[in-house]
Amino acid sequence: MATATTRKKTASPTKTQARAKAPVSFPTLDVERSFLSPEVRLLAGVDEVGRGALAGPVSVGIAVVNLEDHGLLADVRDSKLLKPEDRDRLEPLVREWAVACAVGHATAKEIDDIGIIGALRLAGTRAWFEILESGVTPDVVLLDGSHNWLSPEVQASLFDTGPAGPSCEAPVHTRVKADMSCLSVAAASVLAKVARDRIMVDLHSELPVFGWNENKGYATAAHREVIRLQGPSAYHRQSWHLL
Repeated sequence: MATATTRKKTASPTKTQARAKAPVSFPTLDVERSFLSPEVRLLAGVDEVGRGALAGPVSVGIAVVNLEDHGLLADVRDSKLLKPEDRDRLEPLVREWAVACAVGHATAKEIDDIGIIGALRLAGTRAWFEILESGVTPDVVLLDGSHNWLSPEVQASLFDTGPAGPSCEAPVHTRVKADMSCLSVAAASVLAKVARDRIMVDLHSELPVFGWNENKGYATAAHREVIRLQGPSAYHRQSWHLL
Protein backbone atom coordinates (compact mmCIF):
# COMPACT_ATOMS: atom_id res chain seq x y z
CA MET A 1 0.00 0.00 0.00
CA ALA A 2 1.44 3.28 -1.01
CA THR A 3 1.87 5.79 1.70
CA ALA A 4 1.28 9.44 1.04
CA THR A 5 4.10 11.80 1.84
CA THR A 6 3.42 15.29 3.02
CA ARG A 7 5.63 18.30 2.46
CA LYS A 8 5.59 21.35 4.61
CA LYS A 9 4.64 24.31 2.50
CA THR A 10 6.74 27.35 3.15
CA ALA A 11 5.32 30.74 2.58
CA SER A 12 6.67 32.47 -0.52
CA PRO A 13 7.66 36.10 -0.24
CA THR A 14 4.98 38.57 -1.23
CA LYS A 15 5.48 40.93 -4.15
CA THR A 16 5.83 43.76 -1.68
CA GLN A 17 8.59 41.93 0.15
CA ALA A 18 10.33 40.84 -3.06
CA ARG A 19 10.31 44.35 -4.49
CA ALA A 20 11.09 46.27 -1.34
CA LYS A 21 12.61 49.59 -2.25
CA ALA A 22 15.95 50.71 -0.92
CA PRO A 23 15.79 53.39 1.78
CA VAL A 24 15.57 56.92 0.45
CA SER A 25 18.93 58.64 0.64
CA PHE A 26 18.79 62.26 1.76
CA PRO A 27 21.52 64.86 1.27
CA THR A 28 23.95 65.50 4.11
CA LEU A 29 26.69 68.01 4.90
CA ASP A 30 29.49 65.47 4.49
CA VAL A 31 30.76 66.93 1.22
CA GLU A 32 30.48 70.47 2.53
CA ARG A 33 32.46 69.63 5.67
CA SER A 34 35.36 68.40 3.53
CA PHE A 35 36.03 72.09 2.77
CA LEU A 36 36.44 73.04 6.43
CA SER A 37 39.83 74.61 7.17
CA PRO A 38 41.22 77.53 9.16
CA GLU A 39 40.42 79.74 6.15
CA VAL A 40 37.02 78.23 5.29
CA ARG A 41 34.11 78.27 7.74
CA LEU A 42 31.08 79.53 5.79
CA LEU A 43 30.05 77.68 2.62
CA ALA A 44 27.40 78.83 0.16
CA GLY A 45 25.46 76.09 -1.61
CA VAL A 46 24.16 77.31 -4.98
CA ASP A 47 21.63 75.89 -7.44
CA GLU A 48 19.50 77.21 -10.31
CA VAL A 49 16.02 76.53 -11.63
CA GLY A 50 14.23 77.57 -14.81
CA ARG A 51 17.18 77.14 -17.11
CA GLY A 52 15.22 75.09 -19.64
CA ALA A 53 11.90 76.93 -19.49
CA LEU A 54 10.39 78.78 -22.44
CA ALA A 55 9.01 81.63 -20.33
CA GLY A 56 9.76 83.41 -17.10
CA PRO A 57 13.02 84.06 -15.30
CA VAL A 58 15.97 81.86 -14.50
CA SER A 59 16.44 81.81 -10.73
CA VAL A 60 19.45 81.08 -8.52
CA GLY A 61 19.20 80.11 -4.87
CA ILE A 62 21.93 80.36 -2.24
CA ALA A 63 21.93 78.73 1.20
CA VAL A 64 24.90 79.37 3.52
CA VAL A 65 26.01 76.88 6.17
CA ASN A 66 28.53 77.04 8.99
CA LEU A 67 30.92 74.14 8.51
CA GLU A 68 32.04 74.20 12.14
CA ASP A 69 28.62 73.72 13.66
CA HIS A 70 25.55 73.15 11.52
CA GLY A 71 22.88 70.51 12.02
CA LEU A 72 20.99 68.63 9.34
CA LEU A 73 17.49 69.52 8.12
CA ALA A 74 15.05 66.66 7.66
CA ASP A 75 13.22 65.94 4.38
CA VAL A 76 15.12 68.45 2.22
CA ARG A 77 16.03 67.04 -1.19
CA ASP A 78 16.59 68.30 -4.72
CA SER A 79 13.47 70.36 -5.43
CA LYS A 80 12.61 68.25 -8.51
CA LEU A 81 12.07 65.25 -6.22
CA LEU A 82 9.67 67.05 -3.89
CA LYS A 83 5.96 67.63 -4.26
CA PRO A 84 4.91 71.30 -4.47
CA GLU A 85 3.25 71.16 -1.05
CA ASP A 86 6.45 69.71 0.47
CA ARG A 87 8.57 72.46 -1.09
CA ASP A 88 6.21 75.09 0.31
CA ARG A 89 6.40 73.49 3.75
CA LEU A 90 10.19 73.23 3.70
CA GLU A 91 11.01 76.68 2.28
CA PRO A 92 10.50 78.64 5.54
CA LEU A 93 12.37 75.91 7.44
CA VAL A 94 15.32 76.28 5.07
CA ARG A 95 15.33 80.04 5.61
CA GLU A 96 15.41 79.54 9.37
CA TRP A 97 18.05 76.80 9.13
CA ALA A 98 20.56 78.62 6.90
CA VAL A 99 23.06 81.16 8.20
CA ALA A 100 21.90 83.33 5.31
CA CYS A 101 19.95 82.69 2.12
CA ALA A 102 18.79 84.51 -1.00
CA VAL A 103 17.29 84.00 -4.45
CA GLY A 104 18.22 86.08 -7.48
CA HIS A 105 16.40 86.23 -10.82
CA ALA A 106 17.16 87.22 -14.40
CA THR A 107 14.20 88.01 -16.65
CA ALA A 108 13.33 86.51 -20.01
CA LYS A 109 14.44 89.74 -21.69
CA GLU A 110 17.79 89.60 -19.90
CA ILE A 111 18.19 86.00 -21.08
CA ASP A 112 17.52 87.19 -24.64
CA ASP A 113 19.96 90.09 -24.27
CA ILE A 114 22.95 88.33 -22.68
CA GLY A 115 22.34 84.59 -23.16
CA ILE A 116 21.47 81.94 -20.63
CA ILE A 117 24.97 81.68 -19.09
CA GLY A 118 25.20 85.43 -18.67
CA ALA A 119 21.70 85.43 -17.19
CA LEU A 120 22.62 82.69 -14.72
CA ARG A 121 25.62 84.75 -13.67
CA LEU A 122 23.44 87.85 -13.33
CA ALA A 123 20.83 86.05 -11.21
CA GLY A 124 23.53 84.40 -9.10
CA THR A 125 25.32 87.70 -8.60
CA ARG A 126 22.10 89.34 -7.44
CA ALA A 127 21.60 86.57 -4.89
CA TRP A 128 25.27 86.75 -3.86
CA PHE A 129 25.12 90.45 -3.08
CA GLU A 130 21.91 89.99 -1.14
CA ILE A 131 23.87 87.55 1.04
CA LEU A 132 26.69 90.06 1.47
CA GLU A 133 24.24 92.84 2.32
CA SER A 134 22.88 90.68 5.14
CA GLY A 135 26.31 90.87 6.79
CA VAL A 136 27.44 87.33 5.81
CA THR A 137 30.47 86.68 3.59
CA PRO A 138 30.85 83.04 2.51
CA ASP A 139 34.41 81.74 2.23
CA VAL A 140 33.68 79.24 -0.55
CA VAL A 141 30.90 78.30 -2.97
CA LEU A 142 29.65 74.82 -3.87
CA LEU A 143 27.81 74.98 -7.20
CA ASP A 144 25.63 72.26 -8.71
CA GLY A 145 26.78 71.04 -12.12
CA SER A 146 30.03 70.81 -14.04
CA HIS A 147 30.38 74.41 -15.23
CA ASN A 148 31.19 77.44 -13.12
CA TRP A 149 28.76 80.00 -14.54
CA LEU A 150 28.85 82.13 -11.37
CA SER A 151 32.37 83.53 -11.50
CA PRO A 152 33.07 86.26 -14.06
CA GLU A 153 34.70 85.11 -17.27
CA VAL A 154 38.39 85.95 -17.64
CA GLN A 155 37.78 86.53 -21.35
CA ALA A 156 34.12 87.31 -22.02
CA SER A 157 32.39 85.63 -24.95
CA LEU A 158 31.21 87.86 -27.78
CA PHE A 159 27.89 86.02 -27.88
CA ASP A 160 27.05 85.09 -24.29
CA THR A 161 28.36 87.60 -21.78
CA GLY A 162 27.29 88.71 -18.36
CA PRO A 163 27.14 92.26 -17.10
CA ALA A 164 30.34 94.01 -16.13
CA GLY A 165 30.72 95.07 -12.54
CA PRO A 166 30.91 93.50 -9.08
CA SER A 167 30.58 89.74 -8.90
CA CYS A 168 31.19 86.72 -6.69
CA GLU A 169 34.87 86.67 -5.76
CA ALA A 170 34.85 83.60 -3.50
CA PRO A 171 36.38 80.35 -4.82
CA VAL A 172 33.72 78.32 -6.65
CA HIS A 173 33.76 74.51 -6.69
CA THR A 174 31.43 72.59 -9.00
CA ARG A 175 29.97 69.16 -8.32
CA VAL A 176 27.74 67.15 -10.65
CA LYS A 177 24.42 66.26 -8.98
CA ALA A 178 25.39 68.18 -5.88
CA ASP A 179 21.68 68.76 -5.24
CA MET A 180 21.36 65.00 -4.66
CA SER A 181 24.13 64.64 -2.08
CA CYS A 182 24.84 68.09 -0.62
CA LEU A 183 22.28 69.53 1.78
CA SER A 184 23.27 73.16 1.26
CA VAL A 185 22.76 72.83 -2.51
CA ALA A 186 19.47 70.94 -2.12
CA ALA A 187 18.29 73.69 0.24
CA ALA A 188 19.26 76.33 -2.33
CA SER A 189 17.30 74.37 -4.93
CA VAL A 190 14.17 74.45 -2.77
CA LEU A 191 14.50 78.19 -2.22
CA ALA A 192 14.94 78.92 -5.93
CA LYS A 193 12.13 76.62 -7.05
CA VAL A 194 9.57 78.02 -4.60
CA ALA A 195 10.48 81.62 -5.46
CA ARG A 196 10.34 81.03 -9.21
CA ASP A 197 7.07 79.08 -9.04
CA ARG A 198 5.47 81.97 -7.17
CA ILE A 199 6.58 84.37 -9.91
CA MET A 200 5.05 82.12 -12.57
CA VAL A 201 1.77 81.86 -10.66
CA ASP A 202 1.66 85.67 -10.44
CA LEU A 203 2.32 85.92 -14.19
CA HIS A 204 -0.44 83.40 -14.79
CA SER A 205 -2.95 85.75 -13.17
CA GLU A 206 -1.90 88.35 -15.77
CA LEU A 207 -1.87 85.96 -18.76
CA PRO A 208 -3.82 82.82 -17.83
CA VAL A 209 -4.01 81.53 -21.40
CA PHE A 210 -0.50 80.02 -21.19
CA GLY A 211 -1.26 77.89 -18.13
CA TRP A 212 1.82 78.99 -16.19
CA ASN A 213 0.20 78.05 -12.91
CA GLU A 214 0.59 74.44 -14.07
CA ASN A 215 3.55 74.32 -16.47
CA LYS A 216 5.60 77.08 -14.76
CA GLY A 217 6.81 78.21 -18.18
CA TYR A 218 8.21 74.86 -19.29
CA ALA A 219 7.66 73.32 -22.73
CA THR A 220 4.52 71.25 -22.40
CA ALA A 221 2.58 70.41 -25.55
CA ALA A 222 -0.31 72.62 -24.44
CA HIS A 223 2.03 75.54 -23.75
CA ARG A 224 3.63 75.28 -27.19
CA GLU A 225 0.21 75.07 -28.83
CA VAL A 226 -0.93 78.34 -27.24
CA ILE A 227 2.30 79.99 -28.38
CA ARG A 228 1.64 78.69 -31.91
CA LEU A 229 -1.92 80.02 -31.94
CA GLN A 230 -1.42 83.36 -30.18
CA GLY A 231 2.27 84.07 -30.43
CA PRO A 232 4.71 84.57 -27.55
CA SER A 233 4.22 87.03 -24.73
CA ALA A 234 6.66 89.58 -23.35
CA TYR A 235 7.59 86.99 -20.71
CA HIS A 236 8.71 84.40 -23.26
CA ARG A 237 12.34 83.99 -24.23
CA GLN A 238 12.09 85.33 -27.75
CA SER A 239 15.57 84.13 -28.77
CA TRP A 240 14.64 80.49 -28.01
CA HIS A 241 13.03 77.94 -30.32
CA LEU A 242 9.60 78.36 -28.78
CA LEU A 243 7.91 76.04 -31.27
